[in-house]
Amino acid sequence: MSSQEIPQAPAQPAKNQRKLLGRVLSDKMQKTLTVLVERRVRHPAIGKIVTRSKKYHAHVESGEYRQGDLVEIAECRPISKTKSWRVTRLVEKSKAV
Repeated sequence: MSSQEIPQAPAQPAKNQRKLLGRVLSDKMQKTLTVLVERRVRHPAIGKIVTRSKKYHAHVESGEYRQGDLVEIAECRPISKTKSWRVTRLVEKSKAV
């Protein structure tokens, strides 16, 4: 038997990986952004459309994102106690000067 190296396929993103869009609230931490994700749902009793929001901590290696930017975050392995999301791309730059 010869010991030949088996070529491994490049790492591909998980198929069932959750992705969310949100606004950057804070970029004051090193390698971490606070992202606010808003979703609109119908209230079960009233039937009115209401906005629900949640804040996520997302990992980012470079400091290229600023407050107000619209970013896409994807679920990943836990990086710290509160961080299990990472920023995948910038959707829209903030218009604030």
